[in-house]
Amino acid sequence: MRSKWRWVVLAGVGLAAIGGAVWLRAFRPLVVPVAQTEKNVEVRVFGVGSVEAQVISKIGFQTAGRIVRLSADQGDAVKADAELAALEDSAQRARVAKAQVASAQSDAALVRARAVLERSKAALLQKSAVNRRRQSLVGSGAVTREAADDAQANEAYARSDNEVAEADVLVAEAARKDVAASLAIEKVSLDQHRLLAPFDGKILARLKELGSIVAPGEPVFSIVDPRTIWVRAYIDEALSGGLRTGQTAYVRLRSEMSKTVEAEIVRIDSENDRVTEERKIYVRCRACDPQHQARYLGEQAEVEIVKSTVPEGLFVPLVAAVGFDGVSAQFWTLRDGRLHRRRIALGERLLDGRIAVAEPLADGERIVISRDTSGYREGRRASAEGASPQ
Repeated sequence: MRSKWRWVVLAGVGLAAIGGAVWLRAFRPLVVPVAQTEKNVEVRVFGVGSVEAQVISKIGFQTAGRIVRLSADQGDAVKADAELAALEDSAQRARVAKAQVASAQSDAALVRARAVLERSKAALLQKSAVNRRRQSLVGSGAVTREAADDAQANEAYARSDNEVAEADVLVAEAARKDVAASLAIEKVSLDQHRLLAPFDGKILARLKELGSIVAPGEPVFSIVDPRTIWVRAYIDEALSGGLRTGQTAYVRLRSEMSKTVEAEIVRIDSENDRVTEERKIYVRCRACDPQHQARYLGEQAEVEIVKSTVPEGLFVPLVAAVGFDGVSAQFWTLRDGRLHRRRIALGERLLDGRIAVAEPLADGERIVISRDTSGYREGRRASAEGASPQ
């Protein structure tokens, strides 16, 4: 009999323990973590890209020839119009000398033509004076008609000679201009045997060596303007709303991940990549040494852009949400000491996986941010962490 009662007691105790466990599991008030208001939270977006240059040129000679002088090498900083290389130019120098002789000859021909013109003008004046004098005397019989006619003919001949001399001067001037143009062309061709830096820059690569035969336009150097170095980054178009030039960005190069460089957006492409659905943005360092920036073009970089700062708001982890559709999600909320479930509109995302609440909450309503919601049910009593259960 005692054994029977012992089993009854043990069964009762077991049922009571199970009932207590069930009550604790399903009915006791819960203590839940809730989102707290935060102030001055930076909304950042993340992108990856590479170090590039806005101005980078592969330069070469405009004429063919053999390289006889190289004045720069990879890594050199050069000034605009500094000589970088030169071609063998003896034949072209001879052409310039020949053109200079022709120019001197054309100058002499012009001087001679002008002297002939002056002489013809003097002869014309003398013949004109003689003709006028004889024509005035022919009526009085002091000069014969034949002498008067000869004087008139001589004036006409002198006038014709003067017109020829004037034409010769024009021809000589035109010839001089033609020779001057030819000389200028030969000098330009001679100058094209020297390769000059197109701008203040840094030599990225020397592509030819002494003795190389180059064709017109064949690259000899690759040169970059260090002042135009920037990072081209790709931002998910779903996160790129609100980006604009002038916004602050922070850059980390792959070779210096522990170092963060402050930059700013200087350009945003007007066309997104239709395949990757990303927007290309360009950021440039605000206070960097341009020569330092040009060390390694193409290096990978990580970029964080400060899109905005929220003065005050609630931020909830997306892992606590259910059914997120890009604009809203289902959350457990705590109101009047009980749990409720409802859909809440959401806004900007943070890099740590949280997202801003974009709609006002009811008075006293709090958003639960617990990841484990296995014991939650509509209407269950609960209290916020740090507060007394209701």
